Amino acid sequence: MPRPLAGSVTPARHGRTREAGVGGAMGEGLEGPGVRIGHGYDLHRLDRLRSLGGQGRAMIVGGVVLAGAAEFDRGPVARSDGDVLYHAVTDAILGAVGLPDIGQLFPDSDEANEGRDSEEFLGEAVRRVRAAGWEGGNLDATVILQRPKLSPHKGRIRTNLCRLLGVGPERVNVKGKTHEGVDAVGEGRAVEAHAVVVLVRGGSRARRRG
Repeated sequence: MPRPLAGSVTPARHGRTREAGVGGAMGEGLEGPGVRIGHGYDLHRLDRLRSLGGQGRAMIVGGVVLAGAAEFDRGPVARSDGDVLYHAVTDAILGAVGLPDIGQLFPDSDEANEGRDSEEFLGEAVRRVRAAGWEGGNLDATVILQRPKLSPHKGRIRTNLCRLLGVGPERVNVKGKTHEGVDAVGEGRAVEAHAVVVLVRGGSRARRRG
């Protein structure tokens, strides 16, 4: 019988799957069952502010208003307040444990979400994953927008995220990027965000410290 290639998957006794060349059943000795990773993404079209006759709301990212009409005359078009970062983080948290996404829980078609503070969406996501036995591990997020610059606001944004996730600042990172003038984001017609979240089983950090 030919030997399996290194790294290939072969059946093992008792119906368990083993990974040849690794040793032990897949997942044995790993913390996989106690750790979940979720990715969230969101994009909003930008338009002239409503006060200037457009459809855009104030530019809010991570619970912080980035600019007023005098500095930047565009904002997100959205049913809620259009906080692209909170939306991405909400989806990352929900996705990490296989819960319905933000569009299912808070649909655009529901008038109750008109102008709604996106902090409520993120707060509900955190409540649901905690009820399922998970807690925040860490968050790494990237906001992509041509302007205004995110840098002056990053401290306040991180503070907001730490408060909502219930973690220290060493567990939250927020990066701001431009799109080098390329496509809708680079031309100032859209803003987008990516978020990666790690969740751990409730109490697992305390057990490791012990």
